[in-house]
Amino acid sequence: MKHTFSISALLATIWLANSGHYTALLLSFGAVSVALVVWLSHRMDVVDHESQPIHLTRNIPRYYCWLAVQIVISNIDVVKRVWTGNSSISPGFKRFPVSQETDIGRVIYANSINLTPGTIAVELSDNEVLVHALTQANLNDLDTGEMARRVDLLEK
Repeated sequence: MKHTFSISALLATIWLANSGHYTALLLSFGAVSVALVVWLSHRMDVVDHESQPIHLTRNIPRYYCWLAVQIVISNIDVVKRVWTGNSSISPGFKRFPVSQETDIGRVIYANSINLTPGTIAVELSDNEVLVHALTQANLNDLDTGEMARRVDLLEK
């Protein structure tokens, strides 16, 4: 039920923000549109804890701030390596265990790896992720488990 309310509130907010008109007729059209979409979503059985991850709302701002800092640090590292040339690049692959319990947690972990320049999650399975990195140092950073730990905290 909370997911239904969440998607209804989200859709109504988006509709109001995009409409900009608040007459009774247009508000009723918006309410009918939102109700129809929510009803169709229930019929398709797509409203659940993964399509509406409201349980992440409390911890996501802190995680986004940490991830933004990591993205900036990784960008600076990649730029330095591009300037210094091929001698500073040592690409490699490594498999890392995935400790996240939910599908959305595993996807957040893999996408976080992709967002930090110099690394990319090539393959994601239930218990591990294959990562390609620009340098061995990038792989070592992931090996510390800090990103996985923070995604674990995000899920709780």
